[in-house]
Amino acid sequence: MQKKGSVGVVCALTALLVALLAGCQGDPPAAAEETPAGSGRVTSTQSSGHGAVFLAVDECSSFGTTSFTEVPCTGERAAARVVARHDGRVGDGPLCPGTTDFVLHISDEAPVSDEDGDGTVPQGYACMRNISPPHPGDPGGGGGPRTIVGDCVYSSGDGQVRETSCTGKGKQEPEYEVTKAVGKRTECPPSTALYVQLGGPEPVGCARPL
Repeated sequence: MQKKGSVGVVCALTALLVALLAGCQGDPPAAAEETPAGSGRVTSTQSSGHGAVFLAVDECSSFGTTSFTEVPCTGERAAARVVARHDGRVGDGPLCPGTTDFVLHISDEAPVSDEDGDGTVPQGYACMRNISPPHPGDPGGGGGPRTIVGDCVYSSGDGQVRETSCTGKGKQEPEYEVTKAVGKRTECPPSTALYVQLGGPEPVGCARPL
């Protein structure tokens, strides 16, 4: 049986700039810009026949212009697989795996209670990995909800950076590559010219100029 729910998709998040130059360790962190490039809100009607968890781990979804539907992973409509699933909001919960391609924000339509009157209640989020390439969440892929080692970024102004493809085939040319993830800035190699906030147990990305 196909399963449907209300979901919102985030395809790529801004890399967070911590400091502009390696020699500026005493400077305060730059403001973080979080504008999910290419993101959009999509909805579908929740059917009454699906199980307790819509899009649980290892389940698959289809792609569509207006909705994401749970489908059998062996079917021809399967486009992405759930690699992790968490309750609550993305900002409050665990990080998705580093090579996640995009995140689905899942809500319940026509709920019993509705906090803000928009017809939905947030239920959680699913970390998705495309079944077939391309994989924007891979190192250097130029997308995904997280910036990881191997990714490239460019300056977007006002002390902020965004991720772009390391191949140079994206809309923006890469300016820096994240070569290492460490616990603090002093652990970065001497070639580091930029610090990028990664999150997780090693939250500092050491980036070198290209």
